[in-house]
Parts: sequence; structure tokens; C-alpha cells
Amino acid sequence: MAISIIIPTLNEEKHIGKLIAYLLQHSGPAVSEIIVADGGSSDNTLAIAKSTGVKVLEVPRPGRAIQMNFGTAVASGNIFYFIHADSIPPPSFAADIMQAVQTGYDFGRYTTRFQNSNWLLKINAFFTRFDWFICHGGDQTLFITKELFASLKGYDASLKIMEEYDLTMRAKQQGRYKIMPKACLVSTRKYRANSWWQVQRANYTIVKMYRQGFPQEALVKRYSEMIRYR
Repeated sequence: MAISIIIPTLNEEKHIGKLIAYLLQHSGPAVSEIIVADGGSSDNTLAIAKSTGVKVLEVPRPGRAIQMNFGTAVASGNIFYFIHADSIPPPSFAADIMQAVQTGYDFGRYTTRFQNSNWLLKINAFFTRFDWFICHGGDQTLFITKELFASLKGYDASLKIMEEYDLTMRAKQQGRYKIMPKACLVSTRKYRANSWWQVQRANYTIVKMYRQGFPQEALVKRYSEMIRYR
């Protein structure tokens, strides 16, 4: 078995170099490649990523679901590991994933530890150890076997938001789900631009709207109205 790491990016010059250096340091023989799937960055993201020697894809259309699917199309590994540019997995990520798959799990994620955390964010992080619907974003990273990913036909490329939640819900119907007890270090940039309450309210509202069947355009519009991001 081999792991292909896939990182979707859009204007991530502040994070991508640090993340790739960290992943190269801790990957080991289990990781066959690191793929950056860029959605049209206008900053130095592409130049920084290319300078590290990893595989860099310039995806014709932006959108995290589209970019991650694009990455899997060229990936050689039989385990896909999706990482946001501003998330840092534990140093043992490769061994953790291999152990999970070897013991029968088909997909899974870590729990959360926030950078520069306060007591409110520590409460958020605590609850990511549970399999609750509100905890199925991509910040905690996500591994999934190639076989299961293919049977699901990948991420739903029509989704502009909630794509990772959607994949997780569909994957649960076919595979075994593992919440790995170690924590992924997650950026607080969303909380620096908004209050804790604003982010919680926005997240809950969008998940609720998605589950009620609202169109993507309505979700994107509502989310952008509720919080400032990027």
C-alpha cells in the first residue's frame, strides 16, 4: 500500500511551503507522492509549491471538490490523503493511516487542536473526537482508500461548499470510518476574522441548510453573508 497526499490550494502562499516541508520531513516510505492541486492562485502559491519538487497541477476550474478529484486522477497510491494547506497532521500521520487501513478501516480523520487556542476553541476541539454531523469538515484531514473513493465516484464536483461533509456521509454507507485519537493542528484564521459565535452560527446554519436541500448558490451566499473568510 502507498499513500498519495493531495493538497487543494487557492492563494495559500503563507502556508503551502511550510506544510510541504513538514510533510516531506515526516512522510517516510509509505508516502509515494505529494500532489498540489491548485485552483488558479494569483499569489506565489504555485511558485513555492513547484520549488519544493512535489507534483503541482494547475486545475482548469477552481473549486475544492474539482481540485481534489483532479489530484486523485493522477495519483499513484491506493490510499488518498487530503490535507488543507493550513492544517498540519501529527508527525506519525503515515504510520497512523497505514495502521488504520491494515486493521480494516476504509476512511477516517484526526481530531482537532487549534493554533493559538482559547478556551472556546478548546471546547470545539474536544467535540471533534465524536462522530457528530457538525464535525465532518476537512480541517482534520481525511484519508480514504482508492477503492472506496472510486466506488463513490469521488467528490461531488457540483458542490461549491460542503463537499467533504457530503463525501463523508456517502462513505459511511459503504465503508468503516475511523476517528484517529491524535490531533491535527488547525489554523484559527477564520476565528481571527470573526467572533467564535459568528463561526459556530455560520457552520450550523450551512449544515442545516445543506441537509434541508437548499441549492449550492444559496449556501455560498448565506455563508459569505455570515462570516468574513480569506
